[in-house]
Amino acid sequence: MKTSWRTASLVASAATVLALTTACGQDSPPSAASQNVGATAGAGDVGDIGAGQAGGGAQASASPSDTAGELNVSTDAELGKVVTDSLGLTLYRFDQDTAEPPASNCEDDCAKTWPPVPADDATAGEGIDKALLGSVDRADGTKQLTVAGWPAYRYVKDVNAGDVKGQGVGGKWYALNPQGKKAQAADRPGLSTREDAKLGEIVVDENGMTVYRFMKDEAWPKPVSACTGACLEKWPVVSPVDFEDTKGIQEKGYMTFTRPDGADQQTINCWPIYTFAGDKAPGDTNGQGVGGTWYAVRPDGKPVGASEK
Repeated sequence: MKTSWRTASLVASAATVLALTTACGQDSPPSAASQNVGATAGAGDVGDIGAGQAGGGAQASASPSDTAGELNVSTDAELGKVVTDSLGLTLYRFDQDTAEPPASNCEDDCAKTWPPVPADDATAGEGIDKALLGSVDRADGTKQLTVAGWPAYRYVKDVNAGDVKGQGVGGKWYALNPQGKKAQAADRPGLSTREDAKLGEIVVDENGMTVYRFMKDEAWPKPVSACTGACLEKWPVVSPVDFEDTKGIQEKGYMTFTRPDGADQQTINCWPIYTFAGDKAPGDTNGQGVGGTWYAVRPDGKPVGASEK
């Protein structure tokens, strides 16, 4: 995803990398609620998408429950927090609907592709404010679940828990966040920082995933990665990120290097950086302290909770 930080020219970037490459060898290592949820509702059968709602084509079949059950919050790597039903299927809202007053404008073929979520047994699970749950009467007499007044739907192409294939369809359909607003990807730079409750300020990538250092690597007189082979399956390297596409990262020693396999890897203060396959969502820090050799990274490249070599 392009961001406002990706503006530096390739010529300027090359000059910066050249200067920083030299620096590694020279420096020494640093020591509304709508009406109450009611009863009985029916979801439409799977069918072709309605005209004007999204792109055409045959739809994959899906078998969502006829009930919503306990609503919960799931964290998507790109979209952040989204509302899901008891099966983990994502709930959506439609721009052509209204929340004040609640009203659905998805009928007929549209409702086959975007089955309305029934309101009869919907309950608020963890992360859901029950005061935001309500219902709206549909044209067929059934009651549809609303979140902060917005009618809620599933998408027929979402067949597995956690799928968000309906996001942005037709420029009108968006996953619901717990406040009933549109879940949308944040405009993050390639590398930035966040404040972790336990670790303090740490570096994250463009998806909000924690960035790590391997204590067996080397930075001086040049970057060397000791993570090879099967290690890379658990600890994927961070690919090059232009410094102009960073926020809050130290510029000194910010450079890339070429690994023995020919791939280029980003460094901070000349130290190679990685993400962790065991982190499943933004904010996870499951790699912290693994094996006594992997640690989250400060904006200046220092490891969190470990001493420098």
